[in-house]
Amino acid sequence: MVVMEKEKMQKSSPSADSSDTPTVHWADHAAEALLAKHPEKEVLVCASGISPSGVVHIGNFREVITVDFVVRALKDRGKKVRFIYSWDDYDALRKVPANLPNSELIEKNLRRPLAKIPDPFGTETSYARHFETRFEKEIAQLGIQPHFIYQNEQYRSGQYAEGISVALKNQKKIADILNRSRTENLPSNWSCLSIFCKQCDRDTTEVVSHDDTSLVKYFCKACKQEFSIDFRKEEGVKLLWRVDWPMRWSKEQVDFEPGGKDHSSQGGSYDTGCEIVREIWKREPPFYVQYDFVLAKGVGSKLSSSSGNLITLTEALEIYEPALVRYLFASRKPNLDFSIAFDLDVMKAYDDFDRCERFAFGLEKGEDKKVNYEKRIYEFSRVDTSTENQTLPVQFPFRHLCNLLQIQEGDLQKTKAFYQKDIRNDEDEKRFLSRSKRAWKWITTYAPEEFRFTLQSAPKHKSQFPLAMKELVQTLREGKATQSEEMLANRTWEIMKNHGIEGKVFFKDVYQVLVAKPNGPKLAAFLLAIGPNRAADILQKAID
Repeated sequence: MVVMEKEKMQKSSPSADSSDTPTVHWADHAAEALLAKHPEKEVLVCASGISPSGVVHIGNFREVITVDFVVRALKDRGKKVRFIYSWDDYDALRKVPANLPNSELIEKNLRRPLAKIPDPFGTETSYARHFETRFEKEIAQLGIQPHFIYQNEQYRSGQYAEGISVALKNQKKIADILNRSRTENLPSNWSCLSIFCKQCDRDTTEVVSHDDTSLVKYFCKACKQEFSIDFRKEEGVKLLWRVDWPMRWSKEQVDFEPGGKDHSSQGGSYDTGCEIVREIWKREPPFYVQYDFVLAKGVGSKLSSSSGNLITLTEALEIYEPALVRYLFASRKPNLDFSIAFDLDVMKAYDDFDRCERFAFGLEKGEDKKVNYEKRIYEFSRVDTSTENQTLPVQFPFRHLCNLLQIQEGDLQKTKAFYQKDIRNDEDEKRFLSRSKRAWKWITTYAPEEFRFTLQSAPKHKSQFPLAMKELVQTLREGKATQSEEMLANRTWEIMKNHGIEGKVFFKDVYQVLVAKPNGPKLAAFLLAIGPNRAADILQKAID
């Protein structure tokens, strides 16, 4: 894992409260490092945030869940934590994102603060609030409930006036720090401020001068006028990002905050932020973890709100259960990119999660190191940590569920009847409905054509091997060989051998009858899933 201050990532002695908490996950190592760095601090502050300049996609989500894992690891060790999430909604919107309605309305409001642009959807109080509300509701479904800070409120109410004043007094020092990582120095008239014009509300401004108080003179290129603004009394002044970030670290006393690859390069905003917060605000920077990009399987490019190439958390939750979304991130180190599958690998993701769950309940065996790691991943995957199951919840294998749903044409009640003996209580039923709804959504929206099928009630295909087919029909009706998948598979191979038919040829013949395709799910299991008598009725029509 790429982590700044690498020497502090060595395992430290756990606190008295953490003796029963394993240190096997990257988040545990980060938590131990934080405890070692701040042994006396009563409440540790963990931070995340983003600019709501467009749809907040699942790649952006990686930051907040990275923080959530560390917050949980700290709480497991008995530590008090303040988890803050900053919405940078006092940023200016610089271009119209793709795939949004009312692009003309957005175009008219470019260069204005996100929190003061009308909502193009017409449902919220502002452009920013639309995307903030959506994401806040999404992450709540995953058990993530930070304290939200809205930067437009902070700046406009004067909460950062002192931070702005400190930055202005040290502007020359800040410029020198930034120049250390630049190939070309900043211009001599560079300012650490961004100003929204009091007349047009756009940031198309240049700072002309400022005095030793809080009065700043600026020229607006759009209005072609010079104005004065007092940032202790008026709204409209904010710090540039590279100065704003370390100022907020100091203001909020942040101890941990991750950052994306774009912030983590040498001379990037984290590097310069560290120098600025140390030299200007006399505070150590937060502990830092780099996280990498998240891709959508089959897309092969970085998710981007501005280009419209994205997958939202809502779209992911239509396919993946909340615990499984958490699992996808918990089972990977943050500095490695990965793809969220919407193709056939969705089934593998569900299988992997179910296996992890069996490890957690002691029903899957392995080396101690592997078992402990899987158990810890499962703990981080749980949405609700207030209660804990004592026994393994009923598992509905995703592939099998998809086959059953297609047999029943998406009818959840008919599909549920197949699992009736396994569903013991309301929680089991909720789990069945949760997974089956997502399975059907995946089948109808994302599943490749070769995986989809429709059971033929009136098959048009006539069997090429009527005698062998007749014997298979009799086997299904008699029921002797249908007591298990293995028994039925053995009997099917016996029939083919008796009639001298090659396996792949006979299977193709059967599938053409059942689903009008040359292949399908594993045959014996498929026949049992259809129901021996129902399958026999369909096959009989191919030899009549």
